[in-house]
Amino acid sequence: MNPKQLMKQVQQMQEQMQQRMNELRVEGSAGGGMVKATMNGQKELLAIAIDKEAVDPNDIDMLQDLVVAAVNEAARRVDEEMQSQLGTMTGGMKIPGLF
Repeated sequence: MNPKQLMKQVQQMQEQMQQRMNELRVEGSAGGGMVKATMNGQKELLAIAIDKEAVDPNDIDMLQDLVVAAVNEAARRVDEEMQSQLGTMTGGMKIPGLF
């Protein structure tokens, strides 16, 4: 394969990956689902859902910890999903420096 064809393929893969990242939606949860965070493939937080049972005015620290845990889980799931999609696109080849 000549270098121009290879560069064109790489560019197409980048465009496909960018589109998938824009369309991706993942959810992370904590506290048995009492707090849920929804993120897109660019790790932008789209929504937080908090069950009313998770709101205890006497224990704000617990609620804060649940929110942080849900957001972190969503971010981890974005990474996993993107690695999976990248692996599918590259036929399982590892590309150094990505994710």
